Amino acid sequence: MSKTLYVSDMDGTLLSPDSKISDETRRLLNEAIREGACFTVATARTPATVSPLLKGVEMNLPACVMTGSALWNPATDEYSNICYIAEDEVRKAIDIYREASLPTFVYTLEEGVINMYHIGDLNELEYAFLEQRLHTPFKRPRVTLEDSDRLPEHLDKVILFFAIQPTEPAFEVYERLKRVMRSTLMYYHDTYGEEIALLEIFAEGSTKARAVRDLARAIGADRIVAFGDNLNDLPLLRAADVAVAVGNAVDEVKEVADCVIGSNADDSVPKAILANMRGLLDFGKSKQ
Repeated sequence: MSKTLYVSDMDGTLLSPDSKISDETRRLLNEAIREGACFTVATARTPATVSPLLKGVEMNLPACVMTGSALWNPATDEYSNICYIAEDEVRKAIDIYREASLPTFVYTLEEGVINMYHIGDLNELEYAFLEQRLHTPFKRPRVTLEDSDRLPEHLDKVILFFAIQPTEPAFEVYERLKRVMRSTLMYYHDTYGEEIALLEIFAEGSTKARAVRDLARAIGADRIVAFGDNLNDLPLLRAADVAVAVGNAVDEVKEVADCVIGSNADDSVPKAILANMRGLLDFGKSKQ
């Protein structure tokens, strides 16, 4: 009998426009899970923000976090399938960020806890980002506003570089990184608007697609249905058996999708999962 893994991006896809899981989405997800749905999320977020967002959702599978750099089990808070950035790649990235004077966070994952380091001075957005994560068991800030330029003593447990910076200098650094690094690079715009870019570095081969395929094999799923909205979801959508775009997705995502459903403001992901499980929606015949 066929077994489907349903996997959804969070921001702009599963989350409503206010970056939360609505009560209705939570109710519908739990209904689907109780009816046997194999459901998980694949996100650039870390467990520090994934955990409170998923509160009340009866998750029974690990989540793919940090763009597939690890699987994280909400029931046990344990990580698995961890992909660390090669140490020589870490050193290359540090040199480029310093030469360009572009600040960035540097995350290590050690003993089940993410440690937050930083290159350069904190800007206002970064400081607000840091403040929101000061009181979580999943992240341990190693920098302060007064002492923001600090790297880990050892570079073999770095799992992520994460920059929130003005678009032009961030793009210039992205282009420099692309020329010399084999690691997975992500450059895109998100909730901060077009004037602010997100620039991320993950381990070579680390993607949502890889992590989801590994999870699908582990649970014996022979079909992957993936939901997304933004450019960083494209590797996952292309690797899925069925690619589903929400109505608010960027054009590039809609172009690769097999199906376009309603927007993230309308609880569309869990509605589509339930409809597909009940034979009321054939994704392959629903593209609009």
